[in-house]
Amino acid sequence: MRFQTQLVPARLVRRYKRFLADCVLEDSGREVTAHCANPGSMLGLAEPGMRIWLEPNDDPRRKLDYGWRLVDHGNGHFTGVDTSLPNRALRAALLAREIPQLSCYGNVRPEVKYGNGSRIDFLLSETGMPDAYVEVKSATLSRQPGLAEFPDSVTARGARHLNELAEVSARGHRAVLLYLVQRSDCTRFSMAGDIDPTYAAAWADARAAGLETLVIGTDISPEAVRLGAPLALLD
Repeated sequence: MRFQTQLVPARLVRRYKRFLADCVLEDSGREVTAHCANPGSMLGLAEPGMRIWLEPNDDPRRKLDYGWRLVDHGNGHFTGVDTSLPNRALRAALLAREIPQLSCYGNVRPEVKYGNGSRIDFLLSETGMPDAYVEVKSATLSRQPGLAEFPDSVTARGARHLNELAEVSARGHRAVLLYLVQRSDCTRFSMAGDIDPTYAAAWADARAAGLETLVIGTDISPEAVRLGAPLALLD
């Protein structure tokens, strides 16, 4: 997905209240406040002084004139911090049947209610085939070179979703957890069990019950974020 507006480089001053970030524009030195579309901890991605990329906007309906889109690691690699992007990119890919493991499905429905008051990101269906319940997670944590991890903080909601996906599989449907790694510097993926052992245990239990896990990388630049190659999943 290409960014709608040309991104501009800045330096992070501070992130606060989860959704706000004070930044200094590189070209003018002017300090601005950007919207941070990421409710997670952003572990390792929100240190003051980091080089980041902002997307300007002139939409009068938005309170802030900039949105924080990327972290620049300074070596040609980037991390995408917008957690709304994976669902938009993956919906387009599912409709175009670009994900081999799910290309047999022609009907793609987003945000369908299931489980105990939850919503599945995508419900896929096709005549003569079991429905596929697809949950999408954005992974941005990396504490070792080349290794992406999830989660970056304790997520009780994520563990609940895993339990619900296990129940979906037990009823004869396909349950799929798709991790989109929004980092261009990773080739492997694993659970961050030390950060949230409950989530890691729920994932292991769900896999034993039939959960399918897909991990897809991304190609990232200040021009666009595109789906990349599959990443190796480490047990």
